[in-house]
Amino acid sequence: MRRLYSTFAGGWPGTGLLLMRVVAGSALAAGASITLLSDPPPMNVTIPAILLMGAGILLIAGLWTPIAGSIVAVAEIWKTFMLHGDKSGWLLLATVGAALAMLGPGLWSVDARLYGWKRLEATPRKKNSDPAKNSPKD
Repeated sequence: MRRLYSTFAGGWPGTGLLLMRVVAGSALAAGASITLLSDPPPMNVTIPAILLMGAGILLIAGLWTPIAGSIVAVAEIWKTFMLHGDKSGWLLLATVGAALAMLGPGLWSVDARLYGWKRLEATPRKKNSDPAKNSPKD
Protein backbone atom coordinates (compact mmCIF):
# COMPACT_ATOMS: atom_id res chain seq x y z
CA MET A 1 0.00 0.00 0.00
CA ARG A 2 2.87 2.34 0.81
CA ARG A 3 4.18 1.96 -2.74
CA LEU A 4 0.88 3.11 -4.21
CA TYR A 5 0.71 6.40 -2.29
CA SER A 6 3.66 8.50 -1.18
CA THR A 7 1.58 10.10 1.57
CA PHE A 8 -1.89 9.79 3.00
CA ALA A 9 -3.56 13.18 2.60
CA GLY A 10 -4.46 14.98 5.81
CA GLY A 11 -6.12 18.33 6.51
CA TRP A 12 -8.83 19.50 4.12
CA PRO A 13 -7.86 17.08 1.32
CA GLY A 14 -8.05 14.18 3.78
CA THR A 15 -11.43 15.40 4.99
CA GLY A 16 -12.64 15.53 1.38
CA LEU A 17 -11.48 11.97 0.77
CA LEU A 18 -13.21 10.83 3.97
CA LEU A 19 -16.42 12.50 2.82
CA MET A 20 -16.16 10.86 -0.62
CA ARG A 21 -15.56 7.45 0.94
CA VAL A 22 -18.46 7.70 3.41
CA VAL A 23 -21.00 9.02 0.88
CA ALA A 24 -20.06 6.57 -1.88
CA GLY A 25 -19.80 3.62 0.50
CA SER A 26 -23.17 4.41 2.07
CA ALA A 27 -24.85 4.73 -1.32
CA LEU A 28 -23.33 1.44 -2.46
CA ALA A 29 -24.27 -0.47 0.69
CA ALA A 30 -27.82 0.93 0.71
CA GLY A 31 -28.39 0.19 -2.98
CA ALA A 32 -26.98 -3.31 -2.68
CA SER A 33 -29.06 -4.10 0.40
CA ILE A 34 -32.25 -2.96 -1.35
CA THR A 35 -31.39 -5.24 -4.28
CA LEU A 36 -30.60 -8.20 -2.03
CA LEU A 37 -33.71 -7.75 0.12
CA SER A 38 -36.09 -7.76 -2.85
CA ASP A 39 -38.22 -10.90 -3.04
CA PRO A 40 -36.61 -12.84 -4.80
CA PRO A 41 -33.49 -10.94 -5.90
CA PRO A 42 -32.83 -11.20 -9.64
CA MET A 43 -29.91 -13.58 -10.31
CA ASN A 44 -28.23 -11.29 -12.83
CA VAL A 45 -27.63 -8.66 -10.13
CA THR A 46 -27.08 -10.79 -7.01
CA ILE A 47 -23.30 -11.26 -7.41
CA PRO A 48 -22.65 -7.59 -8.32
CA ALA A 49 -24.83 -6.52 -5.37
CA ILE A 50 -22.80 -8.68 -2.96
CA LEU A 51 -19.54 -7.31 -4.39
CA LEU A 52 -20.80 -3.73 -4.15
CA MET A 53 -21.99 -4.19 -0.58
CA GLY A 54 -18.57 -5.50 0.44
CA ALA A 55 -16.79 -2.73 -1.48
CA GLY A 56 -19.05 -0.10 0.10
CA ILE A 57 -18.23 -1.34 3.60
CA LEU A 58 -14.52 -1.38 2.76
CA LEU A 59 -14.71 2.17 1.40
CA ILE A 60 -16.46 3.45 4.50
CA ALA A 61 -13.72 1.95 6.67
CA GLY A 62 -10.96 3.00 4.30
CA LEU A 63 -9.60 -0.54 4.12
CA TRP A 64 -8.10 -1.87 0.86
CA THR A 65 -9.26 1.31 -0.84
CA PRO A 66 -7.56 0.75 -4.24
CA ILE A 67 -9.09 -2.72 -4.53
CA ALA A 68 -12.54 -1.61 -3.33
CA GLY A 69 -12.52 1.45 -5.60
CA SER A 70 -11.56 -0.67 -8.60
CA ILE A 71 -14.33 -3.18 -7.85
CA VAL A 72 -16.82 -0.32 -7.60
CA ALA A 73 -15.67 1.21 -10.89
CA VAL A 74 -15.83 -2.07 -12.83
CA ALA A 75 -19.17 -3.20 -11.35
CA GLU A 76 -20.86 0.16 -11.89
CA ILE A 77 -19.61 0.39 -15.49
CA TRP A 78 -20.94 -3.15 -16.04
CA LYS A 79 -24.31 -2.08 -14.63
CA THR A 80 -24.32 1.00 -16.88
CA PHE A 81 -23.92 -1.09 -20.04
CA MET A 82 -25.87 -4.23 -19.10
CA LEU A 83 -28.86 -3.19 -16.98
CA HIS A 84 -31.77 -0.79 -17.30
CA GLY A 85 -32.08 1.87 -14.64
CA ASP A 86 -30.35 4.97 -13.32
CA LYS A 87 -27.33 5.08 -15.63
CA SER A 88 -26.21 8.54 -14.49
CA GLY A 89 -26.07 7.43 -10.84
CA TRP A 90 -24.12 4.30 -11.76
CA LEU A 91 -21.69 6.35 -13.86
CA LEU A 92 -21.21 8.80 -10.98
CA LEU A 93 -20.45 5.96 -8.54
CA ALA A 94 -18.04 4.40 -11.07
CA THR A 95 -16.22 7.74 -11.36
CA VAL A 96 -15.99 8.15 -7.58
CA GLY A 97 -14.74 4.57 -7.21
CA ALA A 98 -12.04 5.11 -9.83
CA ALA A 99 -11.04 8.44 -8.25
CA LEU A 100 -10.72 6.84 -4.80
CA ALA A 101 -8.66 4.00 -6.26
CA MET A 102 -6.26 6.54 -7.78
CA LEU A 103 -6.18 9.14 -4.99
CA GLY A 104 -6.08 6.82 -1.99
CA PRO A 105 -8.00 6.69 1.24
CA GLY A 106 -6.65 9.74 3.05
CA LEU A 107 -5.24 10.06 6.55
CA TRP A 108 -8.44 9.04 8.38
CA SER A 109 -8.61 5.43 7.23
CA VAL A 110 -7.64 1.95 8.28
CA ASP A 111 -5.20 1.84 5.34
CA ALA A 112 -3.28 4.82 6.72
CA ARG A 113 -3.11 3.23 10.19
CA LEU A 114 -1.95 -0.13 8.88
CA TYR A 115 0.30 0.87 5.99
CA GLY A 116 1.19 4.53 6.60
CA TRP A 117 4.62 5.83 7.43
CA LYS A 118 5.57 5.23 11.04
CA ARG A 119 7.44 7.75 13.14
CA LEU A 120 10.04 6.30 15.45
CA GLU A 121 11.56 8.45 18.15
CA ALA A 122 14.82 7.45 19.73
CA THR A 123 15.01 7.94 23.48
CA PRO A 124 18.09 9.74 24.77
CA ARG A 125 20.80 7.49 26.11
CA LYS A 126 21.46 7.56 29.83
CA LYS A 127 24.92 8.70 30.80
CA ASN A 128 26.72 6.44 33.20
CA SER A 129 27.90 8.30 36.30
CA ASP A 130 30.64 5.74 37.14
CA PRO A 131 33.84 6.80 35.30
CA ALA A 132 35.44 3.37 35.83
CA LYS A 133 32.83 1.73 33.65
CA ASN A 134 33.34 4.26 30.85
CA SER A 135 37.13 3.88 30.67
CA PRO A 136 38.62 1.47 28.11
CA LYS A 137 40.01 -1.75 29.53
CA ASP A 138 43.59 -2.84 28.94
